[in-house]
Amino acid sequence: MLPKFLQLHRTGELEKRVLQLEKMLESCTVCPKDCGNNRLQDEIAACYSGKLPIVSSYTPHFGEEPVLSGTNGAGNIFFGNCNLRCVYCQNYQISQTWKEQKKNEISHERLAEMMLELQERGCHNIGFVSPTHFAPQMARAILIAAENGLRLPIVYNTNAYDSAEVLRLLDGIVDVYLPDLKYADSDAGFQYSKVRGYKDFARKAIKEMFRQTGDKLIYGTDGLLKRGLVIRLLVLPNDLAGIEENLRWIRDELSPKVAISLMAQYYATNKAASDDRYILLSRRISEREWFEAVELLDELGIEEGFMQEYESASHYYRPDFTDKNKPFKDIRDFQ
Repeated sequence: MLPKFLQLHRTGELEKRVLQLEKMLESCTVCPKDCGNNRLQDEIAACYSGKLPIVSSYTPHFGEEPVLSGTNGAGNIFFGNCNLRCVYCQNYQISQTWKEQKKNEISHERLAEMMLELQERGCHNIGFVSPTHFAPQMARAILIAAENGLRLPIVYNTNAYDSAEVLRLLDGIVDVYLPDLKYADSDAGFQYSKVRGYKDFARKAIKEMFRQTGDKLIYGTDGLLKRGLVIRLLVLPNDLAGIEENLRWIRDELSPKVAISLMAQYYATNKAASDDRYILLSRRISEREWFEAVELLDELGIEEGFMQEYESASHYYRPDFTDKNKPFKDIRDFQ
């Protein structure tokens, strides 16, 4: 099963989309911040990013859901910087150190080479991690890589603070959407991730992803995910994520068959570990909090997806995590 971007490339539509996305960099509207800086002239946007993509690392990755990691790993490319400022970000050394990350700027051609290298190493897909603020650069590199033999599905692993207009242009370029739905309340989004209107923008973005994929996960003959939408819900202490409200929204506004990935890997890091303003985030989730979230899946009739095991997820999670034994279980195993 070949990814759809190859068909777009054959018709010339892929290049057309790339140009439309790059046009948005002239007065940046690539994410809901709409900061208006001219990134094509290398002005720095609110995400501290300019014209060129920033990549902190790229590697076969075994910590994703099993239908993405497979046996050879997901081919993850970790972008530097971020359009959020989460006080508990587990990758804050990458997302919130823009002066350091500036040193990791690369050309679009080099980004394309990274994709082809991961393909050569046997990875099952190309997973862009935190791609929102570099969506046009990502698309340009996919075009270059397609011209040079890229044949892997594209995974868009995002915080969901995305522009619906950008996502419409990515239709047929991205095969698998893997958004976090971080909060059910925008006040929490402002307090803990420093952005306005998170709930509304994230839900609008995920609705667009759903429009493109529907609720069906499409697998290849190898049993790995080739197309679809998997929504990640990270359980936070003191129910700051609003898991029940988000699950109800997914079930009622999208479909009870949308795949959910329920995650237990939260631990206090970054400012949440040291700043008293974020005392409610200063601990791991309790076993009770976790199992209350798990029970909601059954109570609300969620039919598809994955979940981490509480004990296995207690270890710190890092972008270079390669423990093949870190388990995700099928939700249906617990129903």
